[in-house]
Amino acid sequence: MTRSDRAELREVSAAVLAVTAHLSVRDVLRTILSAAQRLVDARYAALGVPDKKGSFAEFLAVGLTDEQWRAIGPVPRRHGLLGDLLCDPEPVRLRDVSTHPHFSGWPSAHPPMTAFLGIPIVYDGEILGELFLADKCTPGGFTEDDEELAKLLAGHAAIAIVNARLYERSRELSIVEERQRIARELHDAVTQKLFSLRLTVEAATALLDTDRDRAADELATVKRLAADVADEMRAVVAGLVPTDLAGDGLDAALRKQIELLNRVHAARIGIATDDHCPVLRADRQEAAYRIAQEALHNALRHADPTHIALTLRTRGHEVELSIVDDGTGFDVRASEAAGRRLGLVSMRERARAVGGRLDVTSSTSEGTTVRLVLPAGELDD
Repeated sequence: MTRSDRAELREVSAAVLAVTAHLSVRDVLRTILSAAQRLVDARYAALGVPDKKGSFAEFLAVGLTDEQWRAIGPVPRRHGLLGDLLCDPEPVRLRDVSTHPHFSGWPSAHPPMTAFLGIPIVYDGEILGELFLADKCTPGGFTEDDEELAKLLAGHAAIAIVNARLYERSRELSIVEERQRIARELHDAVTQKLFSLRLTVEAATALLDTDRDRAADELATVKRLAADVADEMRAVVAGLVPTDLAGDGLDAALRKQIELLNRVHAARIGIATDDHCPVLRADRQEAAYRIAQEALHNALRHADPTHIALTLRTRGHEVELSIVDDGTGFDVRASEAAGRRLGLVSMRERARAVGGRLDVTSSTSEGTTVRLVLPAGELDD
């Protein structure tokens, strides 16, 4: 391998690593664009991602000034040569783009371009986007080697785009799940108390003129119910505090959550962890945190405990999270068979989705234990 070959290989490797390092779709697209321009030494480069309306969901370009962009006008439609390229999975390389039979000219403010290289970004037969590269900086136009380099980058870029899309969708699903959890908590914990509060106020109002002692008793109940609602709302708000698992780590995130819950509940919550935080990949950290959050809130809301103990340990090749309370307990089988305890269902689904297992044991005399076991390690299994 020549020195030139090694340098080229390093360039390709650096470009691929840069593209796959991002989780945001837009960041991935920008990195693909700049990497492609650099690899083939193009003066101009653009990347278009088609939408379903005959235009582009994304259209990024480099090489043009902001003034040129403003003068050119809106994002192009998918017609002519651009339309052809987004329907054909084969690259197009031309010494002069104007010789293409479907080339229809440039907008009036568009700089003239000659040499052209169009590279589709394809995944599983679907064209995710197209690289448009124009005017090689060195004389001679784009070469066969340039085309091969751009195709290699596009292959890796397709995987990066799909991964980024999946990541963004998973984040959206997490947000939806969290909204559903909060809605359940608001309904279960707050709505019923507010209904009771309204009825008690109505009763106190009716008794003010006829029986002031009973009215005073009803108003005392109003005061207690209002305090209960305030406590429940603070607990729900505590669950809304954003968590930076990547920055804090699971251990620190759990400690922050417990600190908040201890401020608003009478039950005391303790936490015990290893000296070093267990190593888990990102989706398993998220699952462990959400399951712990759900288990803690279930205990506080339904079990009337005096103490809850959370333990996070590494056991060989597994990480074990347990939440044990000394509350009233419940019949696990009967509750699940009757469709109650929806929190248990969501916790089991979270655990299963990341390759873990969840066990719940409970009795009226010994409280409840929620035990989550996850494979340790940062990499996919």
